[in-house]
Amino acid sequence: MATAQKYFYGLGRRKSATARVHLQSGKGIVTINGKPAEEYFDSSKYLLGKLSQPFMALDLESNKFDVISKVSGGGHEGQVEAIRLGIAKGLALMNEDYRSTLRRAELLGRDSRERERKKFGLRGARKQRQFTKR
Repeated sequence: MATAQKYFYGLGRRKSATARVHLQSGKGIVTINGKPAEEYFDSSKYLLGKLSQPFMALDLESNKFDVISKVSGGGHEGQVEAIRLGIAKGLALMNEDYRSTLRRAELLGRDSRERERKKFGLRGARKQRQFTKR
């Protein structure tokens, strides 16, 4: 493990959310846009559980790392997945041996699915008005 660096950086994106994540050794404090993660995501166990997936895949204790994240765009689900990708990328930079484990757990790939745009004359991207025969 390289300890000369102050922190490890990972950029994560999902839908229209972008997260810049700094990972450093510490006491397990997760800060998102200057707020604790529990406060930012309204103590949602589901969303907070997604943040710890990279640590659980590597059998690391998440209370040994501080995660400082700046996130913008998207909703809570997209933001949490962008932060998760940023954490995974930061851990992969920290130790090259983690890369294969994170890749197998499908935590290093970007989910490139985006919202489809609304089309003219339709109610949404694909939904049409109800057809009446007579």
